[in-house]
Amino acid sequence: MGAASNGNGRTAYLNARLLDPASGLDATGALLAEGARIADLGPRLFNGGVPEGIAAIDCAGACLSPGLVDMRVQLREPGEEHKETIKTAGLAAARGGIAAMAALPNTEPVVDDVAGVEYIARRAREAKLVKVYTYGAVTRGMEGKEITEIGLLAEFGARAFTDGLKAVADSQVMRRALSYARAHDQVIVQHPEDPSLADGVMNEGGAATRLGLAGIPAAAEAIMVERDLRLVELTGGRYHAAHVSTAAALKAIHGAKARGLRVTCDTAPHYFALSEADVGDYRSFAKVSPPLRAEADREAVAEAVADGTIDAVASDHSPHDQESKRLPFAIAAPGIAGLETLLPLTLALVHGKRMSLLDALARLTRGPADILKLDAGRLAKGAPADLTIFDPDLAWRIDPDKFLSKSKNSPFEDYPVRGQALATVVDGRMIYRAEGFGGAAGAK
Repeated sequence: MGAASNGNGRTAYLNARLLDPASGLDATGALLAEGARIADLGPRLFNGGVPEGIAAIDCAGACLSPGLVDMRVQLREPGEEHKETIKTAGLAAARGGIAAMAALPNTEPVVDDVAGVEYIARRAREAKLVKVYTYGAVTRGMEGKEITEIGLLAEFGARAFTDGLKAVADSQVMRRALSYARAHDQVIVQHPEDPSLADGVMNEGGAATRLGLAGIPAAAEAIMVERDLRLVELTGGRYHAAHVSTAAALKAIHGAKARGLRVTCDTAPHYFALSEADVGDYRSFAKVSPPLRAEADREAVAEAVADGTIDAVASDHSPHDQESKRLPFAIAAPGIAGLETLLPLTLALVHGKRMSLLDALARLTRGPADILKLDAGRLAKGAPADLTIFDPDLAWRIDPDKFLSKSKNSPFEDYPVRGQALATVVDGRMIYRAEGFGGAAGAK
């Protein structure tokens, strides 16, 4: 693992299955990266051979797509570097095929001022790995009371605004945030959960009753989403519901989109791969926020990813050390380390014939890039040379002990998957290369 040479030169990626969800391209061909940009691509490129002075990498039929964009990541830096850092998250993301990620502002201190935004940008530049963007907090200290300087934070690089794992619960505060953000064409990202109903630790239902655990009703999500959609109608603001986990919330979002509201949403793989049954006998690694839901909700989430109601799939990477997770279920910290499993878990919907490969990649590239207005998510001349090269059929089993992330908290231990990143390229630099891939000098 590391940077390959030729980041400032020209590199040809040959014999690749070129996949671009934005244009619908799916063809065998080649791509030329020149410096940090894509210079050319297509099925006939280099048919007559590669000219002198261009480094060549043989993709041997592997898929080449825009670099994956993960729009929901907790980096833990600053404040909890024992759980994760920008560098270790960057290493894990690169191995997972992720070229860009957006960090939640729930660090210590909270990213609610210009200094916080600039700190994340500087540390990302120093790491020289994947691109790191940051959210700004909606309210100061994420306390749900006083709105931050959204316009100023956006000017300095904040890509969207959220209070992380806290809902903006006060309706008047949310109305003001949507109105203020609209004036700056910014999006408010909500943790959609009514906190007065969300005082449990897993999904409310038979499983929670059998385990004797306090439940969180699915209605807690739908109630918050439905309230927020009323406020979007009132303000004309841009709104994004994060990690949606219930059929009822998805129905409301689908209706809002049909009415022309400026509404988007994402989910995480665990909400379509797992259900409340996977909590088993108090498996704290399966504790997440919002909680794993009933089977009917899991099925609804999978269908919404496939039909496009859900615009993006994000890892919802929430790294925790063992001391935070190996505790009684009720007091264990919620969250899953997900950077290195985002791609294969999403590809399960393709292998299960729920959706096409291009559509699945759209949720991992163009979808999140469009929501955050990033120059990313497309294979096109002049676009950034941010690339993911992957084998969609490679079968393997997830082993959290081998994660490059500092934290290993995953409920997917020994879980069979298909699909793995072979190389990740950012601005023309190969920052990750799997052993044996490529046929050219580079990182291992």
